[in-house]
Amino acid sequence: MAEQESLEFGKADFVLMDTVSMPEFMANLRLRFEKGRIYTFIGEVVVSVNPYKLLNIYGRDTIEQYKGRELYERPPHLFAIADAAYKAMKRRSKDTCIVISGESGAGKTEASKYIMQYIAAITNPSQRAEIERVKNMLLKSNCVLEAFGNAKTNRNDNSSRFGKYMDINFDFKGDPIGGHINNYLLEKSRVIVQQPGERSFHSFYQLLQGGSEQMLRSLHLQKSLSSYNYIHVGAQLKSSINDAAEFKVVADAMKVIGFQPEEIQTVYKILGTILHLGNLKFVVDGDMPLIENGRLVSIIAELLSTKTDMVEKALLYRTVATGRDIIDKQHTEQEASYGRDAFAKAIYERLFCWIVSRINDIIEVKNSDTTIHGKNTVIGVLDIYGFEIFDNNSFEQFCINYCNEKLQQLFIQLVLKQEQEEYQREGIPWKHVGFL
Repeated sequence: MAEQESLEFGKADFVLMDTVSMPEFMANLRLRFEKGRIYTFIGEVVVSVNPYKLLNIYGRDTIEQYKGRELYERPPHLFAIADAAYKAMKRRSKDTCIVISGESGAGKTEASKYIMQYIAAITNPSQRAEIERVKNMLLKSNCVLEAFGNAKTNRNDNSSRFGKYMDINFDFKGDPIGGHINNYLLEKSRVIVQQPGERSFHSFYQLLQGGSEQMLRSLHLQKSLSSYNYIHVGAQLKSSINDAAEFKVVADAMKVIGFQPEEIQTVYKILGTILHLGNLKFVVDGDMPLIENGRLVSIIAELLSTKTDMVEKALLYRTVATGRDIIDKQHTEQEASYGRDAFAKAIYERLFCWIVSRINDIIEVKNSDTTIHGKNTVIGVLDIYGFEIFDNNSFEQFCINYCNEKLQQLFIQLVLKQEQEEYQREGIPWKHVGFL
């Protein structure tokens, strides 16, 4: 039976291949993909090929097939890796980590969501409402972070434009009791400019397409996406995302997580401020730049709960310290434009970091929980940016690609080192594989 499975669907584990070469590797991967098998093992690693469509392989029945099984008992699947990490954490009371790596559009973000979904589903059915609350908030936090940190790119309609590492904390019984999210390298330049065929962060489109007429009026906004300079490049692009529906999902998720109504309203005000900032223009009167559309300054001041002259000063001047003296130096027209864009990027980055920290305030394990449940253990899930090369690569993209290279190097080092140490312990003859 195993031989028939192997012949029909290729090798389920690349370790079982008779000869290992790139053509053989790709042929096996392609055969399995064509037969609907998108996952293949390489030992304790699972290789995934994005099918770019929904598959019926993540339901409750599939979860039950992998729950409590050993890694190779069932066909290759993300759930097998998630279950192995959970069992290792529970049996040894040691922290474990799942690293999700790959190119942009490979399916990393979806994989991280399925892993969290699996861990939430297999943890002990408990009468404690707190456990269910924590599970729900860990899952709901995903869609909020995606709204503010993901965007449509040429390769992926829902591309993560930030790196995310999430710790899920478990008590001694293996129940989730909290978590913590670290975010890295938010691509804030996307706020002000996007490549052709791409969009800014989902949050802007969701607000304009999903916000009520009353809400948009209070923010001095209109539904027309092409009216705003910062997002008009992607205004007419077709994507698989329903922005209006997603707006409601994200708003509901924020309420479930614990954001207060006034906090959610403040988030919308900040998004509105950034959209208005993009429409600010500067004109030169003699040597002095002035703001052409002064009404926008009043709107921005209202949304930021500050004074109009404070906004004008921030946009037209910079503060310079010369020895003991501090002076306000007027911008040139170009400097004022740069300053406006830098202001928009800084506001968005601070908003995103505040959202992450607000989620952490709610989902983090409190000291009292640790005291009650004893030492808690952690499963970490790392979902990093995908490797990507653009026609014009920003410094941010350089950092993203460099991070991916370093992560891949670490992974190879750990795998080769671990395997060769095992060979040495067991006295197996092998040809040493060098690595940097």
